[in-house]
Order: sequence, then structure tokens, then C-alpha cells
Amino acid sequence: MDLSRYDASGFDRGAAWWKEALWRLCQGLFFQPLWHVPSPVRVFWLRLFGAKIGRAVVIRAGVNIHFPWRLELGDHVWLGEEVMINSLAPVRIGSQVCISQRAFLCTGSHAYERETFDLVTQPITVEDGCWVAAMAFVGPGVTLGKGSVVGAGAVVMKSIPAGSQVRSAAAVVVKQDAGE
Repeated sequence: MDLSRYDASGFDRGAAWWKEALWRLCQGLFFQPLWHVPSPVRVFWLRLFGAKIGRAVVIRAGVNIHFPWRLELGDHVWLGEEVMINSLAPVRIGSQVCISQRAFLCTGSHAYERETFDLVTQPITVEDGCWVAAMAFVGPGVTLGKGSVVGAGAVVMKSIPAGSQVRSAAAVVVKQDAGE
């Protein structure tokens, strides 16, 4: 790849520059502060910035949401400490869902095989009744079927069916260049 050729000018951030700047200020004051901020205050600010949020949602300290206008949370959702939601594309989380501390939902990646390292985004859907345990990673385009459990530290790069339990973050060689 040649990073000098990278061009993200075609990426739509989903909001005006001033809205994103205001969101970053709000994030610093209410999501990453040195003092306790109650969950309903965080919910208020997310809604103000365009997130669709159901009833009885709990958002703990340190949660990092990239673009709240692309976030949808159902009823009785828990986002644990330091959860990261990189919402370059829509993220839909159903009801009765727990996303545990330091889990990472990431809707973006790069076309590493292209010299221009193009940005690629796909939505994430977490259906009702799922649990994403601590430090798990859920990648672009993934749907977690209803009632699924993603174990601690697991890496999920493909959709999983309803009622599934997945675990493991073991690295697997998927391609090797002939000259190496």
C-alpha cells in the first residue's frame, strides 16, 4: 500500500463540521470526565445529537461513540465502561442487550489490498437479548443474531446466527505471500 495516495474525501461524516465539533466537546464534558456523570445525562446528550435511544438505557463512564447520529439503541441496553462504538456506518443495538466494558464495535476498515487503502464501511446489528462480553471486537457488516453471546476477548468478523455462543481471539493465517 502507498499511504500517500489515501483519500477519504468521499466519506460522508453524516453531519456538518460544527455538529461534529460540538459532539466532541460534549464527549469530553459528559462521557470522559473526571467527575461522575449520571447515565441519564449521557442519554440526553446522545439523543440531542441524533441517536435513537429506547427506555432504561445505561451508559457507563468512558463510552466513546464516534457519530451518535448513526446509533440506535433499544430498551434496557447496557453499555459498560470504555465501550467503543466506531459508527462510521449505522450501528443498531436491539433491546435487552449488554455490551460489556472495553468491547469495540467497529463499522470501518480499509481495503488493504488496494494501493490507495480505501475506507470501507458496513453497518453492525446486535439483535435483542445479546451479550457482548468484555474486550470483544465486532467488525464491519456483522449481525449478532437474537440471544447470541460473544465471549470475552472474542473477535467476530462474520455474522452469527440466533442463539449462538462464540469465543476465541486466536490469530489464524488467512493468506501468505509466496515470497515470504
